[in-house]
Amino acid sequence: MKKQERVATIIRRLNEQYPETPIPLDHSDAFTLLIAVLLSAQCTDKKVNEVTPALFAAGPNPAAMAALSEAEILGLIRQLGLAKTKAKNVKRLAELLLERHGGEVPDSFEALEALPGVGHKTASVVMSQAFGVPAFPVDTHIHRLAQRWGLSNGDSVAQTEADLKRLFPKEHWNRLHLQIIFWGREFCTARGCDGRQCSMCTELYPNRRKAVIWRKP
Repeated sequence: MKKQERVATIIRRLNEQYPETPIPLDHSDAFTLLIAVLLSAQCTDKKVNEVTPALFAAGPNPAAMAALSEAEILGLIRQLGLAKTKAKNVKRLAELLLERHGGEVPDSFEALEALPGVGHKTASVVMSQAFGVPAFPVDTHIHRLAQRWGLSNGDSVAQTEADLKRLFPKEHWNRLHLQIIFWGREFCTARGCDGRQCSMCTELYPNRRKAVIWRKP
């Protein structure tokens, strides 16, 4: 199967499997989405969703979050990995939103990535899901599946993102980002498939004999 045929198959299969693409992180607006994505680094969405209700009740907007002490924020997110660093970043991020952006989440990659704790992936999620700007955030699931599905060589997250953007039409990016994550969690897990097990891998490469070694980003 040629690469463009694989692309068309992937779009078709994912649309059939996931016609709806709810954002896995609970949030109510761009600010709470930004904070939730920041907190999700090296942590499961499920765990983040367990702690954010109390955090967002205490700091539902930048002004309220900035008014909390770092210790108060840490107490609310202590269950998460890297909690101390995340608490520091959350407080400073809220302060900078007030200082630089009038208490609003900026709708540009440059401004978002200038905030503490916000890398390109986090900015991409916010831009795509909060503001509808086409983006293709690459997490470990997407990085893994891009290798297994022959879409990227997996040398780096940046290369994987560039390859996916080149292969898939821009109007599909925001939807595909979530669909691929869903598929990776449900069917093509790190240990549950080696490029020869899940139905997508077997359809794309029916004669594949060797396992695809997953190179972590």
